[in-house]
Amino acid sequence: MMMTMIEKASKKVIEQRSCVGCRTVRHKSELIRCVKSPSGEVTIDRDGKAQGRGAYLCKNLECFAKVKKKRLFNRAFKTTVDDKLYDELEQMIAAVR
Repeated sequence: MMMTMIEKASKKVIEQRSCVGCRTVRHKSELIRCVKSPSGEVTIDRDGKAQGRGAYLCKNLECFAKVKKKRLFNRAFKTTVDDKLYDELEQMIAAVR
């Protein structure tokens, strides 16, 4: 069964991403995005629009603990991520609860 052009255009794309820690697929708004900028700096992308390579994390402390312990952002960004980023993430997740 072929879709018409109007039917294709009316379908809304649901943007989903997977968490670096638990690999669970969720809607983008349910995750925290960290980004490695073209200059190589890794930061938290609070508005979700920064340029660069992005990696996502669930907003729960168990998942965060796994990411911190295994240094999964180092693997995702192929660089050494500063402890300051992990501290900021922990504070941000704790504030959500």
